[in-house]
Amino acid sequence: MARGSVPPIGTDYTVQAIRAVRLRHPIRNIIAAIIIVFIAAFIYDAALRPAFGWPTVAKYLFDRRIAEAAFNTLQLTVYSMAIAIVLGLLLAVMRLSPNPVFMSISWVYLWVFRGTPVYVQLTFWGLLAVIYPTIDLGLPFVHPFISISTDQALNVFQLAVIGLALNEAAYIAEIVRAGILSVDRGQEEASTALGMSWFQTMRRVIIPQSMRVIIPPVGNEVISMLKTTSLVTAVPYSFDLFTRSRDISAETFTPIPLFLVASIWYLLFTSILMVGQYFLEKRFARGVGDVRPDRVTTKGANAETGEIETVVRSTDRPKEGGL
Repeated sequence: MARGSVPPIGTDYTVQAIRAVRLRHPIRNIIAAIIIVFIAAFIYDAALRPAFGWPTVAKYLFDRRIAEAAFNTLQLTVYSMAIAIVLGLLLAVMRLSPNPVFMSISWVYLWVFRGTPVYVQLTFWGLLAVIYPTIDLGLPFVHPFISISTDQALNVFQLAVIGLALNEAAYIAEIVRAGILSVDRGQEEASTALGMSWFQTMRRVIIPQSMRVIIPPVGNEVISMLKTTSLVTAVPYSFDLFTRSRDISAETFTPIPLFLVASIWYLLFTSILMVGQYFLEKRFARGVGDVRPDRVTTKGANAETGEIETVVRSTDRPKEGGL
């Protein structure tokens, strides 16, 4: 066929088979073998080292006190993250709002809670009854209608949840804001042209599209929150997994085995959360990075040479007058 001529319609375009020879990586394989040997040596040494106290680990791994503490840690994580996600979404929308009052309040909140350590914040929540002995409800400069003692209104578990949630909300807000800003500006302009308000645009158009960007870092924050619950001893709340393990180790004089017990429970929970994060990311990433439907790739091995052959077939048909 002469150059520049138009091929007949219905021609099947098939790329010639590509014979690819696998590359050899001897150095990489040697390094991988050395790493495997070191890992196996570490596991063997850890299994026989008396300091780890594996019989003690097996004894306390499913102890009732440890199991209850693990459940309390899971509750702290779930309640705190639920509040933090709702509050963080609200703060992100306020930060992006054209209203200067909302934007300023959100900025000050992020400045305070991101600028101070979470342990210090939890300590202040533990001293809430000292700072505010009563919770008063009423009009300003008027005798309160209702006055409740702070100790009666809030227990240490609730204070721990509030302290963790308010700190985490500042980070969730920045994650949500980054996800919202990742959506093309034209989406907001199109929604405005359709007559949607700013809040309708956020709720129906922007936020659903930004979930693909928001889910991965939020999943990391959930895992981080699970480990941050070990700081609630500052409230003080002493029935979480880490604090309970520490208290038992102080009674039995076996700190290393009890900390291994706590670590195993933490690893179990984080593994479950990572699996859930994977499926959420997969769901919200639908339609992104999929294989092009107009190109089909098949692979196979040549029976004679043993080489891999790759054949790419295009289902497109050239338009009349095309090149």
